[in-house]
Amino acid sequence: MKQFDLLVSEQLKTMDQLLDLQTELERYKSLEYLRGRERDEESLRELRVEIQKRQQELHLLHQTFEQQTRQVIESFQQEKSYT
Repeated sequence: MKQFDLLVSEQLKTMDQLLDLQTELERYKSLEYLRGRERDEESLRELRVEIQKRQQELHLLHQTFEQQTRQVIESFQQEKSYT
């Protein structure tokens, strides 16, 4: 079960990163809305660049999480077959 536990631990860390990044992305989107209402075009452009970066990071983290999920499942099945 050592491998399984290690994989689950890594996946939990990734999940924390996902949650933090989603929170940060929501904050940026709120700021984007406010800047749009204020018609602050320069700040709006900068925010949109940051939002795009965070969305790309989020996409990559989702892919990592999915890969980790497959690894956890495979590890569990292997461990189960040994017992």
